[in-house]
This record gives sequence, structure tokens and C-alpha cells, in this order.
Amino acid sequence: MARKGYHHGDLANALVEAALRLVEREGADALSLRDLSASLGVSRAAPYRHFADRDALLAAVAARGFETLAGVYEAARASPGSGTERLRKAMRDYMSFAWTRPGLHRLMFESDLLRRIPMPAALVGPYRRTYEALWAALKEAWPDAERSWLRRKRVTLLSTIVGFLVLDEAGRFTAEWSDPLPRDEQVEAVLDAAVGPLR
Repeated sequence: MARKGYHHGDLANALVEAALRLVEREGADALSLRDLSASLGVSRAAPYRHFADRDALLAAVAARGFETLAGVYEAARASPGSGTERLRKAMRDYMSFAWTRPGLHRLMFESDLLRRIPMPAALVGPYRRTYEALWAALKEAWPDAERSWLRRKRVTLLSTIVGFLVLDEAGRFTAEWSDPLPRDEQVEAVLDAAVGPLR
């Protein structure tokens, strides 16, 4: 059988890449190992040499998402400006990530992958890297704050940002809610509430 879409010896990566494209296009529920195998031109048994089951492949896809998001936070931390400006950029770029890759974002944060005990091994490193980068951005924004305050701030920060994303995805910001604020001003208003206004 002719192999399509991947180089010999790299089937695991090809499966993750193909699954990632499918998740971003149609959502995690659309993923079938059988269909994925057919699309890559390999036997139905071939994916199981690399992934125990469908969930293991989804965990690997979510891990790619966390690697990307960690990179988003780290790039924001390396950008010019004050700690608060960099944190606002990190949150703005996180919202952009969620809007441009909604299927992947839902898999990362709305599936039960993060709640599993133990967490899927593929997720552990990327998940920690993401939250360490966010924690570092928080500490840089408020370098004199106590750890307990920063931990509370992290909860309210994420609740504000993610709450906005959920309501926005549900189409709740109708003209009655948001008029006359254009989209970019909505985002800035949310960042003012989550991080604080720039002075």
C-alpha cells in the first residue's frame, strides 16, 4: 500500500499532524483512527504502534496546542514594554490563539484531558511549560506582590479572559450588549478588567 502524507519512519508525527488538522477543521468528535489511517494510506493497525487508542492521539494533539500556547506566552514575555504591557500582550495573543484555532482550544480546555488522574503523559511537559510561562508573566507584571495575591490574580485573570471567550463564541455580544464598542475596544475593555488599565 502506498504511503501518503508522511515520510517513512515518521508515522507518529504524521498522525498527530493529520489529527491536528482534523480537530481544527471539524472538532475532536470527528476524529476516527480508522479514517485517519485511510487518509494516510496505512493499515488500521498501524496507528496502534504509536498510540494506545484514540484518546492517546488526542492527548498528543492537545500537547501540540499547549506547546504553541507556551510559545505565545514566552514571546509576549520577550517583547518590549513593562511587565503589565507584556502580560496584556500575552492575554491578547491568547485570545487570538483561541479565535484562530477554536477546535484545538476546545480540546485543550473543554475536554476532560486535564482532569484525568494521572494526566496523560504527553500533556504533562507542555501543560507545565504553559502555566509556568503564564506564572512568570504574572510575577513580572507585579514583581512586589505576594504569592498568595498572585495566585488569586491568576484565577480572576483567566476567569475574565475565558469568560469573554465563551460568551463571544456563543454569540452573546449582540448590538444591545456591545454597541457602540468595536471588537478591538471590547478586547481592550476585557484586558483592562483582567490585567488593569495601562497608565
